[in-house]
Amino acid sequence: MIERRPFNELGGANHGWLDAKHHFSFANYYDPARMGWGTLRVWNDDTIASNTGFPPHDHADMEIITYVREGAISHQDSLGNKGRTEAGDVQVMSAGTGIRHAEYNLESVTTQIFQIWIQPARRGLPPAWGAKPFPKAERSGQFVALASGFDSDTEALPIRAQARVLGATLQKGQRTSVSLPAGHLAYLVPAKGRVLVNGLELNARDGAAIRQETSLDIQALDDAELVLVETAP
Repeated sequence: MIERRPFNELGGANHGWLDAKHHFSFANYYDPARMGWGTLRVWNDDTIASNTGFPPHDHADMEIITYVREGAISHQDSLGNKGRTEAGDVQVMSAGTGIRHAEYNLESVTTQIFQIWIQPARRGLPPAWGAKPFPKAERSGQFVALASGFDSDTEALPIRAQARVLGATLQKGQRTSVSLPAGHLAYLVPAKGRVLVNGLELNARDGAAIRQETSLDIQALDDAELVLVETAP
């Protein structure tokens, strides 16, 4: 079963400096039918104006993955970590027992990110942060693990969850497939381009909530960039 969730029907709020769309209930947007998907709790599509950002704030017991789509995001936290993550790259923050952080767009252009929160398999662990470049050429025509809680994904950024975040880029007309373990759920969003997923058409920034599927056959109708979260139920 694949349920299309059109981008123009998502909840959200425009704060001027931040235009946020929410695939699941978040902040002042509440939909009891969209509280999460497996251990996936949040998927926000954020557009952040130049020289603005999220001031210091606290998190605990959540795996927070930031996928940068356009521009760059600059991070700093209470552990002393600082970093700048550019378009196509990924950062992961394991909030653990508690961390305070800020995320700013210090660029001269608008930054667009997917902010993905996944519930951890274990609580009470020390907080951590990491970032890594993922050249798009290396995921051309195939999905690669960007962040993962599975030991087999040795090149991915580690998260403390029974879940993985995958990315792929496809040229128009290109196809790829991905297998899903029995019982696992998935949530797919094209960051760019239109695609067919098991015959269902998705536009850029639409969501697809997937369950009871053991494989996904994906065909690009345009040049496309895809992000997929697979989680235990």
